[in-house]
Amino acid sequence: MIPLRVENLIRRFDDQDPPAVDHVTFDVRPREVFALVGPSGCGKTTTLRIIAGFERPDGGTVHLGDQLIEGPGEHLPPEKRRIGLVFQELALFPHLDVLHNICFGLKKLPRRQRRPRALEVLEMVDLADFASRHVHELSGGQQQRVALARSLAPSPQIILLDEPFANLDPALREETRHKVRRVLKENGTSALLVTHDQEEALSFADRIGVMRRGHVCQIGTPQQIYNRPSCPFVAGFLGRTNLIQTTATGEHAGTPFGQICLDHPTTGPVTVSVRPEHLRLEPPRADQPRGRVISREFKGHDLTYRVHCEGQDLIVQTDYGCRFEVGEEVGISHCAPAVVVEPAGPQQLVELRTAPAVRDCGCVDPPDA
Repeated sequence: MIPLRVENLIRRFDDQDPPAVDHVTFDVRPREVFALVGPSGCGKTTTLRIIAGFERPDGGTVHLGDQLIEGPGEHLPPEKRRIGLVFQELALFPHLDVLHNICFGLKKLPRRQRRPRALEVLEMVDLADFASRHVHELSGGQQQRVALARSLAPSPQIILLDEPFANLDPALREETRHKVRRVLKENGTSALLVTHDQEEALSFADRIGVMRRGHVCQIGTPQQIYNRPSCPFVAGFLGRTNLIQTTATGEHAGTPFGQICLDHPTTGPVTVSVRPEHLRLEPPRADQPRGRVISREFKGHDLTYRVHCEGQDLIVQTDYGCRFEVGEEVGISHCAPAVVVEPAGPQQLVELRTAPAVRDCGCVDPPDA
C-alpha cells in the first residue's frame, strides 16, 4: 500500500495570481524518504501544510494509505490524520523533561503504556539515557531527535519534516541528518522532507521532487535527477552546472572547449548542461582548447575555478592537487557526455523510473569519486 498519494493538488491565495500549488502530483512509497526541494516561494511548504490538514486545497486529492483525507467534500481534521510532524521550530515543552515531552503525544494510549512506549522510541534515537533531562540541557541535534521521537511514538503512517535541520550549524546538521535517516530506515517509517537545501535533499532522500513556481518539474532518485536534469532550472538548482547554448548535430555539439558528445542524439539549437566535475584542467597543449583562470576558490579537499574560454565563463571543479594560478592559461578537456536540457512547461512533469543509460562516447574516464 502506498502510504501517501497526492494528485493534482491546487492552492490559490489570490485569484489574480498564479496558484501557489499548481496540479502537484507525487507519491511516497513504503519505507521511503521523499524530498520536495525548491527555492523559497515555490509551494513546497504549502503542499506539506495541505497534507498535514492545516490548509484547504482548491482542487486535487490526498490519500493516506487507502483513505481519502483531503478532496472534494472531504477534509479530515489534522488531529485525526495518522501523520507525524517535525518542524524547524521544534515546539518542545521547556517545563517538561524529555520523557514527558514524548508522553504528551501519547494521550490516546492507556496511561500504563505511555512510559514504556516513550522509552522505546527514545532508545530508537539513542536518547534513553537523557529521559530525565530538560530540553534546555540538550544540544540542538539532541532536541531534533527528541522531536523525531515524539512524532514516531504514536506510530504514524508517515512523518512530515519541514526544514527540520535549518537551525543547526553545518557540522551538527550533517550528523543529525545521518542519525534521523538511520532511525527512519530502521523503524520502516515513510517520510516527506521539505527543504530548500539541495545538499540535504541529495544526501537524505531516496527520491526527490524538484519544485518551481508551484509545479513539480521532475521526480527521480538523487542520482537520476543530478545526472539527467530535465530542464535548465533543475540542472542549475541541484548542484552547480555550466549551461551552454549550442547546436547539436546528432551525437555531438560544439562548445567553447571543443566538440562534446551528448547524452542522447538530437539536432538543432539546444541548451546542454556540463557539470563542473566533468571538466578537467591541465597545462595547455597546442592541440586542445584553452582558457584563462579568472578566479580560484580553495576549499581544502577540492578547488573551484572559473575559467574564461571563448567568450564564456566556465565553472570547473578539481581535486586539491590540481593547482593553477589566477591569470594562468590552461587546457580544458571533458570526461562525460553533456546532458541536453529543455525548459519544462507547466504540465511537463518528468518522472524517471529507470537509471539513466550511460553511452560510451569516447570521453576520458572521470576520476574516481
